[in-house]
Amino acid sequence: MLLFLKGLAFGFVLAATVGPMWVLCLRRTLAHGTVAGLASGMGIAVADGLYGAVAAFGLTAVSGFLLEHQYWIGLAGAGFLLWLGFKTLLAEPPALAAPGEGEQAGSNAAAFLSTLGLTLANPPTILAFAAIFAGLGLTSGADYASATLIVLGVFLGSASWWIVLAAGAGWLRGRMSARFLRGINIVSGVFILAFAAWQAGQLF
Repeated sequence: MLLFLKGLAFGFVLAATVGPMWVLCLRRTLAHGTVAGLASGMGIAVADGLYGAVAAFGLTAVSGFLLEHQYWIGLAGAGFLLWLGFKTLLAEPPALAAPGEGEQAGSNAAAFLSTLGLTLANPPTILAFAAIFAGLGLTSGADYASATLIVLGVFLGSASWWIVLAAGAGWLRGRMSARFLRGINIVSGVFILAFAAWQAGQLF
C-alpha cells in the first residue's frame, strides 16, 4: 500500500508539472469541452503508465529499442509539436456550445491518441522513471506485485490530475468570451512552439 501511495503521489505531481501536454490539455478543454480535455489527459496518463511499466518491470528489450531510436522518435515528436503550435496559434475560437455538444467520439479518440503519441515521443523518460522508482524503494529485484502497485499508482495519480484540470477548465469555459479564448490560443501556441524548439534543441 505504501508503494501504491508513493506511485499515486508521483503520478499526480508529474502530471501537474507544467509542460506542453499540460498546455495542450488545458487549451483543448477550453476550446472543445470537458470530454475533449479528459480524453487528452487520459492519453497522457496511459503513456505515463506504459513508461512506468517499462521501468518498473525491467523490460530492457523495450527500453533498449526506444532509447536506441530516441533521436528519430524525438524528432517526430518535435515536428508534431511544431505543427500543433502553429495550428493552435492561428486557430480561431470555436462557437461555445453547451456542455456535451460538439464532443464527438472521433475527435475525442484523436485527442487521446495524439497526447498518447506525444508523451511516448520522449524515450529518455524511461530513465527518469527508473531513477525515481529506485528512490521510491522499488529496485530491479522487486516482485511483480510491488511493481504492479506502483505502476497502477502512477497511472491513477496522473489520471486524477487530468480529471481535476479538465473539470476545472470545463467549468471556466462557459464563463469566457470568444476574445479571451483567442488569447488562450495565442498563448498556448507560443508555449507549444517553445517546447517544440526546446525538444529539437535537445536533439541537435
